[in-house]
Amino acid sequence: MQHLRNTISNLRDEKPNIRIGFVPTMGFLHEGHASLLQAARQQCDIVVLSIFVNPLQFGPNEDFERYPRDEARDLALAKAAGTDIVFSPSTAEMYPRPSKTQILVSGVTERLCGASRPGHFDGVGIVVTKLFQIIQPDAAFFGMKDAQQVAVIKQLVTDLNMPVEIVPCAIIREQDGLAMSSRNVYLQPEEREQALVLSRTLKQVEQKVIEMGGNLPASELQQAIRKQIEEMPLADIDYVEILAYPDLEPIERMKDAKEAIIALAVRFGKTRLIDNVIIQLQE
Repeated sequence: MQHLRNTISNLRDEKPNIRIGFVPTMGFLHEGHASLLQAARQQCDIVVLSIFVNPLQFGPNEDFERYPRDEARDLALAKAAGTDIVFSPSTAEMYPRPSKTQILVSGVTERLCGASRPGHFDGVGIVVTKLFQIIQPDAAFFGMKDAQQVAVIKQLVTDLNMPVEIVPCAIIREQDGLAMSSRNVYLQPEEREQALVLSRTLKQVEQKVIEMGGNLPASELQQAIRKQIEEMPLADIDYVEILAYPDLEPIERMKDAKEAIIALAVRFGKTRLIDNVIIQLQE
């Protein structure tokens, strides 16, 4: 950790106007992560990648122990994407003793994954804050597959006056539409096939909303989405919600918000998948 700080400090001493881009991940990298690294490469002089499976953002019955890990594969992808520095700390290095400090972001954490995974965003808040303190990047790049996480981190950075630009990056999908995720490796063939209902339904609903000019009631859209997902026998819905974005407040109709998010979390077997689409209807 100190070596990393010294390296970054030396880089800034050598080139005071250098722009450092940061991509925080939990590893088991895929093309979605590669797109974040490539965006950082395009916008910054130095690209830093972190790989750390953060125990504080996993609940007691979640998949921390079995979360997929492959350091050699990750380093190869990072190198191919033009990464300059990889920071892969151990749990003991990040948390040498139990933390007595909490980072609690209210409001935007109270729905979606914040409601179904209590404490998750508390863990995200503290690890992101620690990583920003260690690396002190000028810009940090996050994928919009977890749009709530982006909203939470933007709120955190704004409230604490952190001098880092948060750069949201588009969802990267497989050719068949499935949003790329490290957890996709868990899916059995039939589960994966049925999971395509998520992207397919979001695309259909987005087209419908745009055609109708946002006049459809959010509750009717939610019911229609649920009905379509429930046609898949292996699907177990965690949530289907339509909210204003990025404040994540309920809306009655899509046109009630400048931007509205349709967000899904659905389990197929033991694998919990999230996906979303953000629709802009107001000028």
